[in-house]
Amino acid sequence: MTLTLPFDNSYARLPERMFTPMAPTPVRAPTLIALNDALAAELGLDADALRGPEGVAMLAGNRVPEGAAPLAQAYAGHQFGGWSPQLGDGRAILLGEIVDTAGHRRDIQLKGAGRTPYSRMGDGRAWLGPVLREYIVSEAMHALGIPTTRALAAVATGEDVFRESRLPGAVLTRVAASHIRVGTFQYFAARRDTEALQALTDHAIARHYPQAEGAMGLLQAAVAAQARLVAQWMGVGFIHGVMNTDNMAISGETIDYGPCAFMDRYHPQTVYSSIDQYGRYAFNKQADIAVWNLAQLGSALLPMMGADENAAIEEATAVLHAFPDLFKEEWLAVFRAKIGLSTAEPEDPELIHQLLDRMSATGADFTNTFRALAEGTARGQFSDPAAFDGWAEAWQARLARDGQDVAARKARMRAANPAIIPRNHRVEEVIQAGVAGDFAPFNKLMNAVQQPYEEKSEFSDYAAPPKPSEEVRQTFCGT
Repeated sequence: MTLTLPFDNSYARLPERMFTPMAPTPVRAPTLIALNDALAAELGLDADALRGPEGVAMLAGNRVPEGAAPLAQAYAGHQFGGWSPQLGDGRAILLGEIVDTAGHRRDIQLKGAGRTPYSRMGDGRAWLGPVLREYIVSEAMHALGIPTTRALAAVATGEDVFRESRLPGAVLTRVAASHIRVGTFQYFAARRDTEALQALTDHAIARHYPQAEGAMGLLQAAVAAQARLVAQWMGVGFIHGVMNTDNMAISGETIDYGPCAFMDRYHPQTVYSSIDQYGRYAFNKQADIAVWNLAQLGSALLPMMGADENAAIEEATAVLHAFPDLFKEEWLAVFRAKIGLSTAEPEDPELIHQLLDRMSATGADFTNTFRALAEGTARGQFSDPAAFDGWAEAWQARLARDGQDVAARKARMRAANPAIIPRNHRVEEVIQAGVAGDFAPFNKLMNAVQQPYEEKSEFSDYAAPPKPSEEVRQTFCGT
């Protein structure tokens, strides 16, 4: 079958100093590892054609399909709080955009597609491990109902890349609402390029928030989207690991799955990322970092907010100061559902935090404890069951006041608390097997994480927390 992609490349029509037009660098011997048939259907693409020689060549970067406008995007960013005036797509090429079957515009990007002008001495390639990790975790996040970039395909390149050792290379085909980041705005603001900044602002509004009025409206929409997103992360124990401003998408999607992880034992200060030495992006700091990043977006947008800079600063500050209340509202909605509440009382935050404190003190598993609440078996998740008993009495009294039917409440809780997440040790097993050429564990884990709210006997192992000898306490950036 002939491969066709209905490209309509709006970003490529922006001023060319916003990107560098360039094709991916071909690889030696591409072979398909995985193809996301369901996503291909959403995009209106022919999965059989994508599996064919032309399709695999495109997914590897060996063939640029007709209508594509391949480019590497320019952006800047704060990385662990330090300013980097030029970052950009150092190992990714945006092939182009298509409008999917629901009428949504989606980017098609190849990660690991070779060197670009933004590679900063890097090789522009990806090794297999981070490609499998992003494929698994991004699709798991989608199945959990959390806004995220998606994985369309993973392709082995037939070439090795060098990190600490020689490793097999791979390319990920990533699909996103866009790849516009906070750092994209920072790039042009730092250069005082108001023409490009205005073009980017207009493009982002039209693409993501058409109801927004100007730059202030864009900031307000981004604040609301990020408050909602981070609250959803917190509800599943997700730790992004590298919340730099260049890793925050203006669309409100989770982007850039590097040293990310889902918690096993609950502790609010949990860090997995090997490069986060001081806990800047710890689990309980993610909301604070989100608003810090949004403040950088507000600063970048100031030239677009009117001639009266003082008035603009005052209004933008008020927009940013709304974040804590927005986040608290979203967080409470998530956690009320997790403990089975359908109504609101002022004491609910204290009730939720008391549970979390007891989980932290006893090393209770985050995912399994909340799932067990619906089944009436949460007491067994605590090394000191009395810690749960002391909380459960107040919880039961609150449930009685909530007045929900028991069956309805259990169904609500099961829908809010996954049984399966891509646990670190399982992802690591998949990576090690993949390096050895065995992708059966990858396929099995993918089947499990795509049905996170269902309990099936064949996936019971994936619900179990790691044994002490299986724990993976550090995750690593793909570069």
